[in-house]
Amino acid sequence: METPDLDALNREVIACRRCDRLVAWREHVAREKRAAYADQEYWGRPVPGFGDPAAGVLVVGLAPAAHGANRTGRMFTGDRSGDWLFGSLHRTGFANQPTSVSRDDGLELTGAYITAPVRCAPPDNRPTIAERDACAPYLDVEAALIPWRVAVALGGFAWDAVLRHRGWDGRKPRFGHGAETALPDGRTLVGSYHVSQQNTFTGRLTEDMLDDVFVRAGAISEDDRRRSQ
Repeated sequence: METPDLDALNREVIACRRCDRLVAWREHVAREKRAAYADQEYWGRPVPGFGDPAAGVLVVGLAPAAHGANRTGRMFTGDRSGDWLFGSLHRTGFANQPTSVSRDDGLELTGAYITAPVRCAPPDNRPTIAERDACAPYLDVEAALIPWRVAVALGGFAWDAVLRHRGWDGRKPRFGHGAETALPDGRTLVGSYHVSQQNTFTGRLTEDMLDDVFVRAGAISEDDRRRSQ
């Protein structure tokens, strides 16, 4: 895979049909639709990353939601998980607005870039190991094109994906909310509970907890930037 820039990479992502199960599911959802969105045209394709190409903070999720990003075509856009994520990014200075409902709603990120290890909506939000591995080259190229210094992993799946991507050797550090580990290349990995309704509705993840993670990630990124000057 040779992609000279993010635009070229994103075109490759959008055109991908590597995983038969994921292709079938994302297109089925786009045809059947949820009743609340019956009048909308679903994206129904792999979802590329987006944000600031000069970001110091890389936000890593799991995969597009069936009626969120698989509908709107942008990560975390158009669902309750995105409401939580973008609300926090806005409060902590990474986003110019607290909500995101469509690809053309004016949302802009500064200092942050959002991506995921799997680019198609999986059934039951559970991608297989083979599907994760098929998507891995996209994350590899993306992470090489963005000068990130801190990765925020939203959930254990993302935590493991970042460790694998950075060539972690040996016993893996344990995932947890607020957990931090130094990666082999000198970058930092910070963990956060995922912004799923399962976590936000039950109070396992609060706004303050999420904000604390992004404040910490921003501080690490800024300190690293200053040291490198």
